[in-house]
Formats: sequence, structure tokens, C-alpha cells
Amino acid sequence: MLSASSTAPAPGPADAGAPAGVAHPKTIKSFVRRAGRTTTGQAKAFAEYGARYVLPYAAAPLDAAAAFGRSAPLVLEIGFGMGEATAHIARVRPQDDFLCCEVHEPGVGALLKRIGEQGLTNIRILQHDAVEVIDHMLAPGSLDGVHIFFPDPWHKKKHNKRRLIQPPLVAKLAARLKPGGYLHCATDWQPPTPSRCCRCSAPSPCWPTPPRAMPASPTTVR
Repeated sequence: MLSASSTAPAPGPADAGAPAGVAHPKTIKSFVRRAGRTTTGQAKAFAEYGARYVLPYAAAPLDAAAAFGRSAPLVLEIGFGMGEATAHIARVRPQDDFLCCEVHEPGVGALLKRIGEQGLTNIRILQHDAVEVIDHMLAPGSLDGVHIFFPDPWHKKKHNKRRLIQPPLVAKLAARLKPGGYLHCATDWQPPTPSRCCRCSAPSPCWPTPPRAMPASPTTVR
């Protein structure tokens, strides 16, 4: 008979650093899937526009030219809420393409509804965890910009580990930006020190020079 130790599977990369006895630890997420009611208009937008504008998640590099039907500067947006700002930016920047990640189904439906009402063609949606999209679908040097508007600040100390804007993610985003690309992060929460929220204010190997503060708001970093 084989011993228990000889039958146990070897830990994989995802298990590295797991506590003893935990073979498959849960990944810490920066979001919580909120319950919400999808309206009749949002459901209709899903039916009419979902097949065209919602991309399936795949653990393979995204062919942006095929997804959008053209070659254009590509901007990633992480968490667009109900999509009002996203639709506005896409409308005033028709020369750019916007790949938008959101897990909240009513928000996806709301943006699809705006796409249909405003005739927008330069938005594609991934209803999936943005970190996994970055890891598996976006190649180095594939992005011209990144928008992160009002991420959950997770202001309680015990929840700080859930914050989206942390050095590991900033490093991933920096690697996927083209030379001259930008990261635009906005928040309406002012912590005791700005770096506690957006933690990309100091020089680092992934971001060699400090981001410039936008004149309009001290809590917006670009």
C-alpha cells in the first residue's frame, strides 16, 4: 500500500506559499460579486449586443485587431461600474479602442445599453476578473493606456490586502504598457497618505519615475 505522502499531488505554482495543509488556497480578490437586479432594458441589451461586444475569457493572448475589427490604440479599463464614464470617453475618443473589465452583471448590461443607444463601436467587454485578463490575455507592450476609476479603497486595515492598486499589479500593468503609455487612476477616497491608496507614487523598477499628479485633482494619478 502506498503511503499518504506518496499519493499526495505535488504542489503547483498556484499553491506556492500556501499554508501547510492547504493544497489549493483561495486567491484574494479585489472585488466582491454584488447581487443586483438586471433591468428589462439591460437584459434586452445583453440579447441584442452581447454577442458582438462581450468577449469570452480565454487563457490565451487576445488578438485585439480581430476583436475590434481594426488596428487602433488599445486602452484597458478595470471596473467600469455602470459604464457612464466609459461610454463618454469612448464617444469622444473614437480613434481609440477600449477593452473594459467588469464582473457586475447589471453594470455590463448598462454599458451594453449605452453602446446601443450611442452607436459606439470601439468598446469590447470582458465580464471577468481583470487580474486574470492581464495575466493571460494581454501581452507585454500591448496597451497604450490603463484606466482605473474609483477602485474600492478597502479602507479597513484587515481588508488592505484586497486593494487593487498594489505594487504587483502596477508591475504587471507597466510591463504591458507600450513606451509612452499611461496609467490613469482616480479615487474619491483620501487616505492619510496618498501612497496608501495608489501605491505607485514612488520610483520603482516597474515604474522608474514618479507618476505626475493631474492638476485638476490631487487624488488623480497619471
